Amino acid sequence: MRGLCDVPGMGNNVGYARVSTTDQDTALQTDALDAAGCIKIFTETASGALDARPKLAAALDYLREGDVLCVWRLDRLGRSVRHLTEVVNTLAERAIGFRSLTEGIDTTTPAGKLIFHIFASLAEFEREIIRERTYAGLAAARARGRKGGRRPKLTPGKLETARTLYAGKQHTVAQIADIVGVSRATLYRHFELAAAGQQ
Repeated sequence: MRGLCDVPGMGNNVGYARVSTTDQDTALQTDALDAAGCIKIFTETASGALDARPKLAAALDYLREGDVLCVWRLDRLGRSVRHLTEVVNTLAERAIGFRSLTEGIDTTTPAGKLIFHIFASLAEFEREIIRERTYAGLAAARARGRKGGRRPKLTPGKLETARTLYAGKQHTVAQIADIVGVSRATLYRHFELAAAGQQ
């Protein structure tokens, strides 16, 4: 298995540009990617929060060993630090580099590799902090206990925790449901009730 240090960066530069809504255009990004020497640029209109990005998938499929994926800015590629790190590590395993023009990050250089190792560490630290706070909150709620009536499956405290985790876009619904101890169906139902103003 390859790592970031094995990326040779001797192939072609391939660009990926994304805007969030149809009232924006990618001209600023594509001009910068052209100037960076990209031989092909994939453009997409999609929310950063969406999992499905067909043009990104096409760009990743197009890349070959030694190529470098270029973006105008980090947030054009990743939904979160965790997602960004996962994508770049996957590229590195295929001996493909990554450049972000605005931040000046280039994983084909020693400095760029170091920065991304730091990103990966921060992402892991963030996950551990969220997990620790969640478990501490649930333990405190259990210690306080409840009197009278049937204890609801999803307490207000757990629901708030679930909403915070969901808004942070670091966990899937299945992971959040597991953390707060309910089924995905229960979680979706409470989210829908809250959106309808019934909670």
